[in-house]
Amino acid sequence: MATGFYWDERCFWHGGGNYAMTMPVGGLVQPMPGGLPEHPEAKRRLLNLIRVTGLADHLDMRGAEPASEEELLRVHPISYLREFRRVSDEGGGELGLRAPFGPGGFEIAALSAGLARAALFDVLRGRFENAYALSRPPGHHCLPEIPNGFCLLANIAIAVEAALAEGLAGRVAIVDWDVHHGNGTEAIFYDRADVLTISLHQERNYPFDTGDAEDRGAGAGRGANLNIPLPPGTGHHGYLAAFDRLVLPALDAFEPEVIVVACGYDAAAIDPLSRMLAGADTFRALTERVRGAAETLCDGRLVLVHEGGYSEAYAPFCGHAVLEALADTPVTAPDPLAETVIARQPGPRHDRMVDELIADLETLFGANLSGGP
Repeated sequence: MATGFYWDERCFWHGGGNYAMTMPVGGLVQPMPGGLPEHPEAKRRLLNLIRVTGLADHLDMRGAEPASEEELLRVHPISYLREFRRVSDEGGGELGLRAPFGPGGFEIAALSAGLARAALFDVLRGRFENAYALSRPPGHHCLPEIPNGFCLLANIAIAVEAALAEGLAGRVAIVDWDVHHGNGTEAIFYDRADVLTISLHQERNYPFDTGDAEDRGAGAGRGANLNIPLPPGTGHHGYLAAFDRLVLPALDAFEPEVIVVACGYDAAAIDPLSRMLAGADTFRALTERVRGAAETLCDGRLVLVHEGGYSEAYAPFCGHAVLEALADTPVTAPDPLAETVIARQPGPRHDRMVDELIADLETLFGANLSGGP
């Protein structure tokens, strides 16, 4: 059964804002080509790479309809959607924090959410065992009423709520390995027992005030939110150790009917917004692990939704490695920076420190690694 791959050229046309990296232009800050790091090239170059290597021939490439207003309203209030559409129709602007958009931004964001929704629905309906949505703009920082951190609509949450409403699933696990805390997804499902949210992220990267390990959910959702804040320089060993000792046991305990991954590549060693030292092999290994968990727990049902990753040159190789593992194909794109990434890995002392941190988190999470929320 082929892997579904969802994309649309119009998602590459999203843009807007006058930024230099993440700094608004003004005062002493001069304009910079490309503006925000979240621009189309990293994702477009991933698409180009899978076509050049032939990996695209092993995927079922398709588009999707935009998320409907009914689907958007399950996550976002009508007041926000109306204001977003109004500003979009008037030429664009910015309604939140570092989340600008240009003309047609509303329609492009709805299309990005639609790609995630279509991927999830097709997996749950049995068309594909697993799927990948090349969504842009991203979504995991977006709160119901406030766009945030490049994110205009909560893509994964919109897709999950639609699937739950349609009765296609009853228990969904969301694993977020984007380098930034998935604060929007967390907030949307914080008091829910039917959606497990797990975020591995660089501690205090973005947002600065969310992502603490002690934030475990509330009410019925107490224990169904796991934050795994990792120190800068965590590296390949640390990521896999955290996944093996924290993420996989939590998935086992929760027993989801489908797993959705917020798949960012900004933990890569070559990325302007992180200092985590992951490589293409790290992302391949994470995908192999989560695919194995899906095969054990939910008949292989797995959906990856593209989030961050801001190295135009390197993120495509990380994405290619993920798709290789997802589609179980022999087609490869050798990592041109593999030797550099390996040479920059932290030493044994740092690895021991990360292992100790993971041990502390094992104790903190307790029953949620053995008996679920």
